[in-house]
Amino acid sequence: MKCRTFERLALSIALAACGSAAQAAEWSDTSIGYRYGTTFGEPFNKEDIAKNIFNLTHVSGYKYGTNFLNVDMLLSDNKDPASKGSSSGAQEVYVVYRHTLDIGKVSGKNFSFGPVRGIGATAGFDLNTKNDAGYNSSKRMIVAGPTLMMNVPGFLNVSLLALWESNAPYNSYTGVHTPRYDYDVHPMLNLAWGIPFDVAGVALSFEGFANFIAAKGTNEFGGGTAAETNIDMQVMYDVSPLIGASKKTFKVGLEYQYWRNKFGNPHSGPAGDGAFAKTPMIRAEYHF
Repeated sequence: MKCRTFERLALSIALAACGSAAQAAEWSDTSIGYRYGTTFGEPFNKEDIAKNIFNLTHVSGYKYGTNFLNVDMLLSDNKDPASKGSSSGAQEVYVVYRHTLDIGKVSGKNFSFGPVRGIGATAGFDLNTKNDAGYNSSKRMIVAGPTLMMNVPGFLNVSLLALWESNAPYNSYTGVHTPRYDYDVHPMLNLAWGIPFDVAGVALSFEGFANFIAAKGTNEFGGGTAAETNIDMQVMYDVSPLIGASKKTFKVGLEYQYWRNKFGNPHSGPAGDGAFAKTPMIRAEYHF
């Protein structure tokens, strides 16, 4: 009960921060994107899965901090079926929101030291829903913790976040609905970056995130969980000048995801190779 109360309170604070900050935004970048790969994995599924992924991303800054919102729609091929016996692929929506409050800007003090230009406090949430044949995830997660903002071209944020995560899956094979289950509160080391560079005069950017997540105790079925590593990175090229558009309007690139023990499922156990994916992708974005 205490955990559920905390989740509701943290979610309310995060949403309020998003709304108030958006009204006073000093800068913003919104994009729609597409990526595609053929070697995605899902726990307890030994097949390589092709996915088309469409996303909406919004990043903005205001007087005291920044907001980040990303919504992914993931469309699997039929190797990740939508339901028992279905010839259609599963569909998933995954939402991530983060708000980072810059402590230096709030206090009017300089907290820079060494390679660190500032410190912040980050809070937010993850939500997902998926209609696959076996698990039908309904993830809810609140995150909160300190952030170091590094002094690099572009940005590099390093956060140590506590995770309050729960799920309430439905197994279409057995017809069993699992009541919402709270995992143990567990930590995550998160890196998020966007760093410009050039090769032979060609302007590129190195972007992505890395999550190193501790085990979250016993899962909702009584099994153990494992530490999880999810690294997703891309090199993007701004093709806007080639087509007569404003800079940073159209970007294309290559992306790679390394995901070990996906969602805390040990890949050395029954979850198998599907819980350890190494996925190259193509990616395109339109910014407005």
